[in-house]
Amino acid sequence: MSEGIEVAKKLPVTDDIREAMATIRRGTDSFLIEEEFEQKLARSKATGKPLRCKLGLDPTAPDIHIGHTVVLNKLRQLQDLGHQVIFLVGDFTAAIGDPSGRNVTRPPLSREQITANAETYLAQAGHVLDLEKTEVRYNSEWSNALGSVGLIQLASRYTLARLLEREDFAKRYAEELPIAMHELLYPLMQGYDSVALEADLELGGSDQRFNLLVGRELQRQYGQEPQCILTMPLLVGLDGQVKMSKSKHNYIGITDEPNDMFGKVMSISDTLMWDWYDLLSLRPNDEIAALKKECAEGRNPRDAKVMLAKEIVTRFHSAAAADGAEAEFVNRFRQGAMPSEIPEVTVPAGEEGIQIARMLKEAGLVSSTSDGNRMIEQGGVRIQGESVSDKMLRFKAGEELIVQVGKRKWAKIHLA
Repeated sequence: MSEGIEVAKKLPVTDDIREAMATIRRGTDSFLIEEEFEQKLARSKATGKPLRCKLGLDPTAPDIHIGHTVVLNKLRQLQDLGHQVIFLVGDFTAAIGDPSGRNVTRPPLSREQITANAETYLAQAGHVLDLEKTEVRYNSEWSNALGSVGLIQLASRYTLARLLEREDFAKRYAEELPIAMHELLYPLMQGYDSVALEADLELGGSDQRFNLLVGRELQRQYGQEPQCILTMPLLVGLDGQVKMSKSKHNYIGITDEPNDMFGKVMSISDTLMWDWYDLLSLRPNDEIAALKKECAEGRNPRDAKVMLAKEIVTRFHSAAAADGAEAEFVNRFRQGAMPSEIPEVTVPAGEEGIQIARMLKEAGLVSSTSDGNRMIEQGGVRIQGESVSDKMLRFKAGEELIVQVGKRKWAKIHLA
């Protein structure tokens, strides 16, 4: 048995706890320590006291995309299992700037920026969480109260050598890049949040693992039972290659219009779709497994993709908007006999972009640029379901397009 929970306190793990563990485990990057968390669930069942499950987000930007909601979805699953979820707004830590995964010091935000961003974060989180059942906290509540003496006492509980074990700090130190003193305080302040909230479980992205472990250690030093840790992988974007990012133009914003959101989900590959089901869908495990089995046995994967697209649009808009987006998609694509599998091709766009006829030629959809221009003139080219008539149209690197030429030629074009 692990050090967090004594052997004498071991409780039986029942079928409903195993089922809950399977739901919690789905799509995770790491789960530390599963045996401990089983015992926490068993104790919660025996006492009727919900577990305290914490997610902290620093309001560093005004908007989020669906990649950011991966960890929120996991928090919602815990909420649906009956546990107390805590949405922690890092208004204090945002003023420090989280250095995780960066090779430079993150510029601190002003109080005005933090306040404005925090308001939109909470509103957007409400698309996933039931805010009426969510404990919303701000870490300035206890961080400001620490004062200088408390901060020094907190700093005394961790060594510089341990902090420099963190990958990004170690890399910057080895490369003789500057590490500001305040950055070293960030993991300690995030860890202290878990002490203040008496967290049983902390969630975060895979890049947060070190900080979450600091929280576990600080809880132990403060005489609390250490929290378990659950990290989620970074969602791969529309291109199927790299993590979802606005800078990579491979994202779905949670404020995107329903039709755009639906169409973007439908553009992903069948393989990527099942990863998205694991990370974004709130459907039960057995339902997803059954759907995957049906597709493996001959059901059109497009049906599953439509279900996923409607679930996502419903979450961020409404069921009526999802129905409308599906109808629009049918009108624009299926009536044009969109195939279930579309070949993907990458075309270099250059710094100035690429003109449409050349793009069609480079993608192998036409034999020459003049052939491409002729098809455009005849109304035989559709991009994202819309007929194109402008031969001077140019596209930029980073865009992703579903292109139809004539009745039978299709391609999903990634512009590099």
